[in-house]
Amino acid sequence: MSPRAARAALRAACRTTLARQLLRFTLVGVVMTASYVTLFLLLRSPLGAQAANVVALFVTAVGNTAANRRVTFGVRGRAHAVTQHGQGLLIFGVSWGLTSGALALLGAFSPQASATVDLAVLVAANLGATLVRFVLLRHWVFRAPPAADLTGPSTR
Repeated sequence: MSPRAARAALRAACRTTLARQLLRFTLVGVVMTASYVTLFLLLRSPLGAQAANVVALFVTAVGNTAANRRVTFGVRGRAHAVTQHGQGLLIFGVSWGLTSGALALLGAFSPQASATVDLAVLVAANLGATLVRFVLLRHWVFRAPPAADLTGPSTR
């Protein structure tokens, strides 16, 4: 494949819905991850790692669902917003399970871990949770409605 053809193929791929969604999801994720890290670090000392994790995750989960609803999946208006935010909170539960499990394992193997080690483990666990979140948001929470039947009502 020539370089010109490769560039054209890459441009065409970037125009796909999935590619656009992944790019937008990544941008939202960068902002939410920075928010999560900031909250976690601010709360770790007064609350402990597990409590800081759950509070930071919860706060950013609400913002994450709202931002992905609008930016990534282009959903506007209030229709289904309560249901979608409820589903987003269920996804938060998955993220919390992954991250708190990772912290628990770290605590079992290295009970005196520093904030830097806590954060490194949480970032790795959040990467896995992020993949799960994108799939669930795309295929469950914000799935495209079924295509309308263009043939009209059935005569059977």
